[in-house]
Amino acid sequence: MYYKDIQHLKEGQFQRLVGVKRPVYDQMVAVVSAHRECHRKHPSRGRATRLSIADQVLVMLMYYREYRTFFHVGVSYGLSETQCWRIVTNTEAILLASELFHLPGKKKLTGGGVLSEVVIVDVSESPIERPKKNNVSIIQVKRKDIP
Repeated sequence: MYYKDIQHLKEGQFQRLVGVKRPVYDQMVAVVSAHRECHRKHPSRGRATRLSIADQVLVMLMYYREYRTFFHVGVSYGLSETQCWRIVTNTEAILLASELFHLPGKKKLTGGGVLSEVVIVDVSESPIERPKKNNVSIIQVKRKDIP
């Protein structure tokens, strides 16, 4: 499913399918596009990518949204498993480097105004009663059989 196929969806349906709202998706595409334009080594060399940047962001979001394997996502888009992995990891790295899509850290979440509740559970060990083995009788039987 390419981006051109889901452009007509309503806002709620788009978010249910992709996992983010359309303005956030558009911002992701803008960040990846800007990064690719700034860090392009040779603009006229190499083969053109099969997927547009909007489709590459969509591949990444679909991979994370549906927890499918790279093989399965790649078959859906006509890519190899390796190429799908490269698209997802590169797009993720670009978005993380932009620092616009970071989640708040542990200190910020537990910083202020959050009440935490601690539950203490007593899980002490208790020995299991089992019959004692008599090693002497076992050894004597073995010795009797040996001439």
